[in-house]
Formats: sequence, structure tokens, C-alpha cells
Amino acid sequence: MQRMMTVLGRGFRHYIGWKRLGVVASIAIIGLAISHLVRTLKGVDMGVILSAMAEKPPHQIALAALCVLGAFGTLTFYDFFALRTIGKTHVPYRIAALSSFTSYTIGHNLGATVFTGGAIRFRIYSDYGLSAIDVAKICFISGLTFWLGNTFVLGIGMIWHPQAASAMDLLPDAINRLIGFAGLAGIAAYLVWLSVGKRRRELGQNGWKVVLPSARLTLLQIAIGVVDLGFCALAMYLLMPNDPGIDFVSLAVVFILATLLGFASHAPGSLGVFDAAMLVALPQFGREQLVATLVMFRILYFMIPFAVAIGIMGVRELWLNVVIPWQKGRATAQAEELAAAAARSVTTRPVKRQAQR
Repeated sequence: MQRMMTVLGRGFRHYIGWKRLGVVASIAIIGLAISHLVRTLKGVDMGVILSAMAEKPPHQIALAALCVLGAFGTLTFYDFFALRTIGKTHVPYRIAALSSFTSYTIGHNLGATVFTGGAIRFRIYSDYGLSAIDVAKICFISGLTFWLGNTFVLGIGMIWHPQAASAMDLLPDAINRLIGFAGLAGIAAYLVWLSVGKRRRELGQNGWKVVLPSARLTLLQIAIGVVDLGFCALAMYLLMPNDPGIDFVSLAVVFILATLLGFASHAPGSLGVFDAAMLVALPQFGREQLVATLVMFRILYFMIPFAVAIGIMGVRELWLNVVIPWQKGRATAQAEELAAAAARSVTTRPVKRQAQR
């Protein structure tokens, strides 16, 4: 039996591999989500959607926008925490904030976040002497912050309101509650494992070695992820239709599951996947009203930050590649002119003295 499993494992790695399996899974998720979204939106009245968006109270939209600002503000600490974890203390917070905001926003909207976000991080951090390996470590620690926060919030939510998850995964409430306990137990086991000692916290070899945060700092890491998710879920909650009512915890569970599905699909901006998951899990709401909420959330959380991030990166590249070289060239030209003028003044002095004699 063991020999057969070994042969099967080799065949899987040789002919399929985890990378190909991940691509197939992403395509399957996107395909299923889009097909369901098309069926769900068939017959939807666009006029009703626009009316639902126009009827949303301005103060609720303003509060949701503030929550989005709070989410992106918390997001800046993902990179800052990762930089301090790997010992790159010379990188200031403003650069960590710039990298975290632009890499996440642009990468998530374009898709394939690991590559697009990593490229933006490297473009920014390379000016401060960080290598590609350092950027890979930052991506790993930041991703760990995200997953720890998701697991913690989702675990509590599935224990408290398992029926909210059942609407999406179609599992019995008891199974979802067990999944919630398993998630929290996994975090507890991880914290105990970190407490054993520093050697146990070292992952990788040579230049790829990463020392994980201590158990005490991991609690801070979890708190960063929880606050980020809390702001995002609260923004969605504020935009939800008033009737029928839904409690915040149930919506948070649905929101996190939909977000994770969107990340797993690697679709640009989780487009189609996130929306289909929300529509599946919240059938009690009118389709037009819920679509209006999703559109408004996308405007606040995806479109506006994406435009801001593109603008920031464009201005930064223009400053670094056009303005600064022009300033240096101008300064060099002025220095050369001053040097030439000084040389001419030196050579003309003896001539003037001879003329005076």
C-alpha cells in the first residue's frame, strides 16, 4: 500500500503538479461563479438597481467610505509588521504604507496577486536595498497575517452563527461549528508551537530562512488581520438593504467566505466570484437591492482605491525617472557652467595685468 501511494505521489507530481491543479481549480471556481451569476442576474431590472443605489442614505455611504479608509489604513501595517519581523528596520513606515497599499490594491484588481503585488513591492523596496528574497519574505509574513486574521474571525463566526456558512457551503450547522472549533484550535496549536523556542520558529534554509514572530507578536499579527476584516465587513454591513435585517456576525461570516473564494480564484478583483458567493449566501434579499449594494461596495473598495494607487505609482515613477534626472542634469550643467566661468576668469587675469604694465 505504501509503495502504491509513493508511485501515485510521483505520478501526480510529474504529470499534474500542485501548480497545474491550482490553475484548474481557479478556472473551475471562476467558471462556476460566472455561470451562476449569469443565471441569477437574468431578468434583473437595471432601473431598480440604479434606484436602490440612489435611495441609499448619504450618511450610510459616508460611514462605509470611512470604514474602507480604516481598512486600508490597517492594511498598511501588514508590510510594516513584516519588515520589522525580518529585521529591515531602516525602512520607514511611509514606505511600508505605500508598498502595502499599492501592491494589494493594484495586485488584487489585476489578479495573480502573488506576482503583480510582489513586483510592485520589489520596485519600491529595491530603492532601500531589499532583495527579491526579502520581498518574498515580506509577502509570506503579510499573507500569514491575512490568513490568521481570516481563520480567527471565521472560526468565531462559524461557532456563533454556523447557519450563515451553511447557506454557502451547504454543510450541516454541526459540521460548520466543528470547522470553526478546528480553526481556533489550529491557531491555539500554532501559538503553542511558537512558544517552544526560536529554533522552532525558523523556516527555510540559508538566505530563504524566515524567523516567524513570537507567540506574543503573533497575537498582534492576528489583531491586525481582525481589525482589517472588521472594517471591510462593517463597510459591507452599512451598505446592506434595511429589509430584511441581518446581524453583523452572520454577514461577516458570509463576507469572509466570499472573500476567500475570490482570492482562491485569482480573478481580477474577485470579479464574479465574490459577487456570486454573496448572492448565493443571501437569498433572502432582493436581487436588485443586493446587486446595488455589491456595486457600491466595489466602487468604494475596489475602483476608487485602484485609481488612487495607479495615480500614486504613476506620479512616483514620473518623479523618479523624469523629474529627478532632469534636476540632476540641470544641477550638473550649472556646475559645469560655473567651473567654465571660473576657468575663464583665471586665464584672463594675467592678460589684464600685462595690459596695465
